[in-house]
Amino acid sequence: MDYKSTLNLPQTAFPMKANLSKREPEILAHWEGTGLYDRIREKSKGRRRYILHDGPPYANGHIHLGTALNKILKDMIVRARQMSGFDAVYVPGWDCHGLPIEHHVDKELGERKRTMTQVEIRRECRRYAERFIDIQRAEFKRLGVMGEWDNPYLTMSYDYEATIARELGRFFEKGGVVRSKKPIYWCSSCRTALAEAEVEYHNHVSPSIYVKFELLPEGRARFEELSGKPVYVLIWTTTPWTLPANLAITLHPDFTYVAVSAGDEIWILAEGLLESCMQAFGVQDYRVVRKFRSSELQGLSCQHPFLDRQSLLVLGAHVTLEAGTGCVHTAPGHGREDYDMALEYGLDVYSPVDDDGRFTEDVPFFSGQHVFDANKAVNAKLKETGKLILEKKIEHSYPHCWRCKKPVIYRATEQWFISMDKNELRKKALEWIDRVEWIPSWGSERIHNMIANRPDWCISRQRSWGVPITVFTCRECGGLLATKEVFDHVVSLFEKEGADCWFERIAEDLMPAGTVCPDCGGNRFDKEMDILDVWFDSGTSFAAVLERRPHLRFPADLYLEGSDQHRGWFHSSLLAAVGTRDMAPYRSVLTHGFVVDGQGYKMSKSLGNVIAPEEIIRQYGAEVLRLWVSAEDYRDDIRISPDILKRLSEAYRRIRNTCRFLLGNLNDFNPEADGVEYPQMDELDRFALLQLQELIQKVRNAYDRFEFHRVYHALHNYCVVDLSAFYLDILKDRLYITGERSPARRSAQTALHEILTVVLKLMAPILAFTAEEAWGYLPHRRSETVHLEDFPEVNPALQDDVLNRRWQSILALRGEVTKVLEGARQAKTIGHPLDAEVRLSLPDAMRADYAGQEELLRSVFIVSKVSFSAADALTNGVASVEIPGLLVEVGAASGEKCERCWVRTGTVGTFADQPTICDRCHDVVAHTAGGK
Repeated sequence: MDYKSTLNLPQTAFPMKANLSKREPEILAHWEGTGLYDRIREKSKGRRRYILHDGPPYANGHIHLGTALNKILKDMIVRARQMSGFDAVYVPGWDCHGLPIEHHVDKELGERKRTMTQVEIRRECRRYAERFIDIQRAEFKRLGVMGEWDNPYLTMSYDYEATIARELGRFFEKGGVVRSKKPIYWCSSCRTALAEAEVEYHNHVSPSIYVKFELLPEGRARFEELSGKPVYVLIWTTTPWTLPANLAITLHPDFTYVAVSAGDEIWILAEGLLESCMQAFGVQDYRVVRKFRSSELQGLSCQHPFLDRQSLLVLGAHVTLEAGTGCVHTAPGHGREDYDMALEYGLDVYSPVDDDGRFTEDVPFFSGQHVFDANKAVNAKLKETGKLILEKKIEHSYPHCWRCKKPVIYRATEQWFISMDKNELRKKALEWIDRVEWIPSWGSERIHNMIANRPDWCISRQRSWGVPITVFTCRECGGLLATKEVFDHVVSLFEKEGADCWFERIAEDLMPAGTVCPDCGGNRFDKEMDILDVWFDSGTSFAAVLERRPHLRFPADLYLEGSDQHRGWFHSSLLAAVGTRDMAPYRSVLTHGFVVDGQGYKMSKSLGNVIAPEEIIRQYGAEVLRLWVSAEDYRDDIRISPDILKRLSEAYRRIRNTCRFLLGNLNDFNPEADGVEYPQMDELDRFALLQLQELIQKVRNAYDRFEFHRVYHALHNYCVVDLSAFYLDILKDRLYITGERSPARRSAQTALHEILTVVLKLMAPILAFTAEEAWGYLPHRRSETVHLEDFPEVNPALQDDVLNRRWQSILALRGEVTKVLEGARQAKTIGHPLDAEVRLSLPDAMRADYAGQEELLRSVFIVSKVSFSAADALTNGVASVEIPGLLVEVGAASGEKCERCWVRTGTVGTFADQPTICDRCHDVVAHTAGGK
């Protein structure tokens, strides 16, 4: 007889081969066709909202692994919060203005740009942004990210541009915006000011020079020790090009300075740097002729080394003894601390450099030269005048433009600033940092230091593509017009026509009729042509999105971006919200690391280690990409490589095959009709449900803490260890061999149905496609899609401490027996474990617990027979190290092998009608309807 037909073998249409690259687009089409996102919103009405506010990516270029990581993380959080009982809305957005887009459009237009108006260039920028919004939207959706893709927020939409102008008006109303000549980062290549967040630091080789500034005679005359020789104050700089703008030399108010006789000259420098400087200069023969308090030198003047100008000695606490001479070259137009010294000492903020980074006509010797090119010429001039002590090269971290990647300069120009200290913006922002939850916690200190030490926020840019600074200047008196009435009028125009109207209309057409200058009564105005920093655009997204969409709210529960955004979006959003709302725009801020290759190196085309998301999707599917995001602790840098993806693909296969096995054994099961009540279930099945509660608790806690790597490891280990290697391994005998409708099999199926239902729900935020696919094959599922379900709750009724202790003991015993079985297999005493008989001598403390449990242990060990013996009866017993007093002996089982269940037993051959099967199988075959 063919006994295979009498077995309850797994049956399911759920495919073993995932074929994700083909199946995922079908699932996406189904979600879209059935309006899944809208159905989730409908189901969630009345729930407490959870708002993850999307930090907008730039609408330029295709997505890369960094943006994929970011969007998948957000999607997993939104899905997990939704399934935790919240109404988790997700509105994606795009940053559409600014230099990145204008830079690409400039390259596309080429020479044609010279013949175009500013408005025409802006329209090209808008078209470019629209094109990549569509491209990126499709790419994000392909990752399985759900959200309001048909209604995203765009910083270039008319309503958003109007909000930007409105928020700028709020700052003006509070007196927080000032126009001032201050040193700011300037990119001479892009010809625009840059914010702190628009600067990247890279290694750069600069000239390092030590220069002599001669102390004027009246200064020498104050100190008799300085008579008879020329006296010089020594400075050190890595920017020789700034020397034409030198107006002062700064000393530290608390340092001691020394006058040193070296040859025919006397040099003044900080005592703490004397030895290192002399060593660098190669000067061994020197002596200290006098020591000074810095206050004794304050107010003296030196002669500029090559210009007919004096340099004032001033005091400033920013001077250090880390390098140089302790006497700091000070050019107020080219440094932040230098500027502070100018304010304190009434110096001119002198910056003789134009927008192209070239010296202006008033600079002798170097007029028209680019500042970086002028370094050599300045050094040559210093040599000519005999003022250069030492010249060498130094490699150091130097600011570069984030867009063109070229070195930037610090240059004083007329710009618009949001003051950090007017209205106590800095103080309030620092207070709110302490009220926000930062994940990881070190984010708090990082942004705190940045806010505490940052200069005023330069918000003006000299470009075309952005929202203008919507203020006017009176032609008659030069007064500023920035009233609420004017701002409100401009906002209303932007809402109808967008910000382009600012560049299309004359100033008078942008103001309310009859507007006059409040200072002189004039009625002719010039409009400001600078645009706003794009960080102001995205920084005001809380106002444009959270406050203006009724299904959202301010503040958001969470902002999530890369760790570089402490100086970017987190930073600008905090200042924009605190400056106008007196509160932070977020309750929590979560940061992730950057994507690196398998060796930890940054991905770059030059290294050839870049992997595009579409390559991974094509080979493995988006599901493996989502699994990758979850598998690593994203708070550090996240590694990716072909080997890592291959390992994750294997992990995915194990999870998928576990789901397939569960589905295959539920093909004939109806939980309503066939389910077994918990008290009547087999104790192994009850223990499996107990382990399931532990999984629920562990996974839900990890989701709540955004620890997706713990979710991944918990689910993977549960499938591989708790299920495949233990429960399901033992269960196969009962599922396949016992009667189709037997209580024993129905008990197992009851547990399997609950396990699969729970596992699919728990993995749905991460493996969104596979959970949905498997859910579709789950018999008698409660809803059409797993994504309309909530997470399972821990059921206390299934947490039995007595049962747990008993099965932990059985697991320990099984582990010891398995070791001995493996040794017997290697010694070829047995082949398959079902060829084995296990004889146990139990410790005294365990004997009562296992009395009469031979059949239970036989099924747990998956052998043909288990028996108990006295220790002296086990001649080949192996002593356990883990369980003192336990002896395990394995031998070949007696009896014939049952053709149906493969267990060796003496009952095989005792039935004339079925001589090749055991008594257990004979009963099943005899009593199953239809001969089964």
